[in-house]
Amino acid sequence: MIQKFFSFDFITFFTIVLLLGFGIVAIGSIFLYGDGGNEVFTRHVTYTVVGVIAFLFFSLMNYTIFRSYSTYLYFFSIALLIVTLFFGTTLRGTSGWLDLGLVSFQPVEIVKIFMIIFLAHFISEKRGELGELASIFISFILVSIVSFLILLQPDFGSAIVLYGIWFCMIFVSGIRKRYLLSFIIVGVVVSVIAWSLFAPYQRARIINFLHPELDPQGTGYNVLQSIIAVGNGGMFGQGFGHGSQSQLDFLPEKHTDFIFATIAESTGFFGSLILLVLFSILFSRFYFIASQSRDAFGYFLSVGVMAFFLIHVLINVGMNIGVMPVTGIPLPLVSYGGSSLVSFLIGCGLVMSVYLRREVTMKNYIESY
Repeated sequence: MIQKFFSFDFITFFTIVLLLGFGIVAIGSIFLYGDGGNEVFTRHVTYTVVGVIAFLFFSLMNYTIFRSYSTYLYFFSIALLIVTLFFGTTLRGTSGWLDLGLVSFQPVEIVKIFMIIFLAHFISEKRGELGELASIFISFILVSIVSFLILLQPDFGSAIVLYGIWFCMIFVSGIRKRYLLSFIIVGVVVSVIAWSLFAPYQRARIINFLHPELDPQGTGYNVLQSIIAVGNGGMFGQGFGHGSQSQLDFLPEKHTDFIFATIAESTGFFGSLILLVLFSILFSRFYFIASQSRDAFGYFLSVGVMAFFLIHVLINVGMNIGVMPVTGIPLPLVSYGGSSLVSFLIGCGLVMSVYLRREVTMKNYIESY
């Protein structure tokens, strides 16, 4: 076990540690310097410790074990989402939480990981058996079933993330581009249908995204305050614990949805750039590890986790600077939230597991693909 730890990809490992550090410092600056007390900060540190333990556990576990259980994970995901629909509790307008007494969690976050595992197995195994077009179509339907259950919660942001993960994994599978174009058209049609399923507050978020200035004290408030916070940071920021928007409570959800704006106000353009560079390093390492995988399952698993992170970062940063609608998507490894933080670290652990078991010949990799 110790030997495997020293075989880690330490560029990836220390990048993860630095991103976790960004989150701890940012959340600490909000609740330790402000009037919110240290309860939220303490919970975040606890979630981080649990997540790191999960990361180490899944890193040391052989990722190929999950290939045999991928179908079970898919049906378990459906069952979990159905249970959430009927027995879930509501928080911030979304009935996507399960209360187990001692702990509440968002099943959709772990479902994302389960779906990455399922799609990695499905694409790597079924593409040859069913044919290129059939495997794409069937995988799209299977993802749509899960996404539909997520939309019913309603959680538009997570549904978009799931479709994005599917698209990225299909894109790197080598499909012909005309097939890809066909599914983009289908995606547009699905988006139109999804609009009819949106809750009123979700439609308001999209309209507000286009014209936040129309309701600066209502639906446009969050976006405008976030943009102000980012602008307040200037080049080097106002310092942690000194941002006017975050410390005076003008910025809503400053430790979750809008933590990037909090960091931008505190550290300025320079600190925000460092944060984005760290994410870029993480993406590049994930793709490098995918390219070194011993088999197709490990390749698609790593690409899926990379897409998982990439889409979250694009949406979260985009909504913080006013170029994406507010969808409640957290910033990976940085935002407060136990369910999402642990899920992201499990994803990192799976990729590290692929890295630790990469040492095979390219001939074996090509044959497995």
